[in-house]
Amino acid sequence: MIGTAAFVTSRALPPLPRFPMNTTADKKDQPLVVIVDDDEEIRSALRELLLSVGIEACCFGSTYDLLNADLPERPGCLILDVRMPGASGLDLQQHLVSNGNARPIIFLTGHGDIPMSVQAIKAGAVDFLTKPVRDQTLLDAVAAGIERDISQRNTARLVKQHTDRYATLTPRERDVLRAVAKGRLNKQIAFELGISEVTVKLHRGNVSRKMQATSASQLIRIWELLPAKVREEKSP
Repeated sequence: MIGTAAFVTSRALPPLPRFPMNTTADKKDQPLVVIVDDDEEIRSALRELLLSVGIEACCFGSTYDLLNADLPERPGCLILDVRMPGASGLDLQQHLVSNGNARPIIFLTGHGDIPMSVQAIKAGAVDFLTKPVRDQTLLDAVAAGIERDISQRNTARLVKQHTDRYATLTPRERDVLRAVAKGRLNKQIAFELGISEVTVKLHRGNVSRKMQATSASQLIRIWELLPAKVREEKSP
């Protein structure tokens, strides 16, 4: 078992590094767990536990050390203590959320309470564990965190792919895609846009080719994956 701490506002924190690619190709997809705890013994014990099941980990004694680190771009999660000198884990979580960083977080603390755990979970934490914690309980939480991060990364890549393809559409093709996503038939689209049904079919074919979709249902799914700000754009 893994056994046995105030913070300036998040506005004073520098942005968390976007984990630049600086690993070799054979390691970039391997999980990396980031441990932040001011207790060196706990950091070492956590790292050894993770290494025992083949998961690489790196350790930091404070959130500022983490924020100033140059970490590799790899899937994984954070294991954070709540109370640490200079910056609490909860404040770091709020900072990450406000900056759009969705890296999964597991809290591991000896100073937790119910309101604190509720706050953490509502903000998206994978789990809120108290010390001492069973090894398997922690490993299960880490596995869930890594799985969530991999899923988020895959979704983000897919969204970017669709967004890049959407950018190649002409304004009229975007109008047609928007209408298809609403379930409109070709004749309805032609009436709404003031063009012929033949022209609608041509635009629709171009949309399917550029978006690499083979059916109307696939086009709808792609449309729903596009960021809201993209879907809400008005054609010029």
